[in-house]
Amino acid sequence: MSKTTNKFSSEVLERAVRLVLDNEGQHGSRWQAVMSISAKIGCAPQTLNEWVKKAEVDSGKRAGIPPDMAEKMKALERENRELRQANEILRKASAYFAMIEGSSGIASSAA
Repeated sequence: MSKTTNKFSSEVLERAVRLVLDNEGQHGSRWQAVMSISAKIGCAPQTLNEWVKKAEVDSGKRAGIPPDMAEKMKALERENRELRQANEILRKASAYFAMIEGSSGIASSAA
């Protein structure tokens, strides 16, 4: 989390986002609503705009991956990468042992 997010409680953050979403029709644009409300709560307009976008992603109103899903996806990608590496090691070990077994089988049958 950024320092700005930590500066505001989750209640203030949620209320500011709700105010923007509920009152953007009373302003000329969403950005004007963001500017007005951010001035009242004392945060940067860009910060409030990011909060609004994140809330829309989390609620499914905006395309994007919610943070909890992104974290799960990262973990699954990491696990997938580790499993691919382990699989490659096992494949090479299997080929090596097959080669050794094949060469010892030839020597045994020659004797």
